[in-house]
Amino acid sequence: MQEQGGTTPVRADARRRRIERVIAVVNRDPLTAPHRTRNDAFLAVGVAVLALTVAWLIDDGLPLDPPGWALLAGAHVPLVWRRSRPLLVLLAVAVCVTPYHALDYNHAVPIPATLLALYTVAATGTVRRTLLTAVVVLGPTLIVNTFTNPDGALELLRISGWIIAVLFFGVDARFYRQYVASIVERAERAERTREEEARRRVAEERLRIARDLHDLLAHSITLIGVQTSVAAHVLTVDPDRLDRKAVAQALDDIAGTCRTARGELRTTLEVLRANEVGESVEEERTAEPGSGFGAAEGRGRGPLPGLDALAALVERARVAGAKVELSVEADGVPPSVGAAAYRIVQEALTNAVRHAGRDDLTVRVGLRTAHGALRVSVTDDGAGPGPWAGGTPGFGLVGMRERARSVGGTLDAGPGPTVGFAVTAELPLSREEHR
Repeated sequence: MQEQGGTTPVRADARRRRIERVIAVVNRDPLTAPHRTRNDAFLAVGVAVLALTVAWLIDDGLPLDPPGWALLAGAHVPLVWRRSRPLLVLLAVAVCVTPYHALDYNHAVPIPATLLALYTVAATGTVRRTLLTAVVVLGPTLIVNTFTNPDGALELLRISGWIIAVLFFGVDARFYRQYVASIVERAERAERTREEEARRRVAEERLRIARDLHDLLAHSITLIGVQTSVAAHVLTVDPDRLDRKAVAQALDDIAGTCRTARGELRTTLEVLRANEVGESVEEERTAEPGSGFGAAEGRGRGPLPGLDALAALVERARVAGAKVELSVEADGVPPSVGAAAYRIVQEALTNAVRHAGRDDLTVRVGLRTAHGALRVSVTDDGAGPGPWAGGTPGFGLVGMRERARSVGGTLDAGPGPTVGFAVTAELPLSREEHR
């Protein structure tokens, strides 16, 4: 393994992980840290060993006797519960340390335990509680030191400085943890937002794909069904005088409709196969504004069907046996609005042919621009879809409303004033994209 700069990549990675673990321990909330009582028990033992070391190295005051040892042990035992009961631990330490200093034992020995208890109070409590603790601790400490060492003004200043410094360090550590926690919380919130946005995009994409496949197939399948019925009718009405020309025309119409549907379906599936998860979002951003039809009408599909394709659409409905009257008086229609109008007319014609209930069906299709909007109207004199015609509800009406909403428009559909079914939509021309 090649070394770089005296250390291998494996060692550098291990050192980075150790640093991350140390940082995680430092940033962890002391009140919710796991195994805190067990860890504090080890810490109390370590502080006690440090106190004994200080007592052995520094010969100051009276030598420790049994009462001194008892007070010193009493000051270290409560440290085991310092994070669960910080104020009570500080009080217990003060109860043991105060007579210890008053009896003029070695004053340096209990300092580590006292500073640790003070730090815990400051790191786990509020600023107000920390200030009150400073006043309560400084008062008796200075009083005891005044009686035991009346000439030690410098000692008083040193003791006060240590107490204030430890409390300040504890408050600073608490603020730092809160700052890190807020950063982590914001990052988690942003991650949740990204995940929710990704789920929303997936749901929208699935809805758009379903809507697009419905628009592609429902119309063609309906026409095939009608044309098949025509061919079957011609074959069974008078077998002895078979109209071969009519049968051939019906079969040719079926073949042409199948070719058209197969071509549109192939184009849609090619686009869907070409789009991976990461690419579909990018395609949605770079697709033509206002398309609103999802992946099947993105960059790979070519121009969207618009008002200029209505004539061919109407002709296919006429081949299916419907009498269609088309009137278009529209200028300056954006491609997105034209595509939505095309799909609405396509679905309305499909429903009219499917639910006609009569042979002489008449459908009137009108499109005109007025007051900054494209008004679409499709009315027929058939039975009409829906419960009122005894049919099974499908997704056609829902899809038409979604098409209208995709460009900021509205759509109404329902039984006509007397007979038939009426679909009316108003699609604004000024807005290109709506979600």
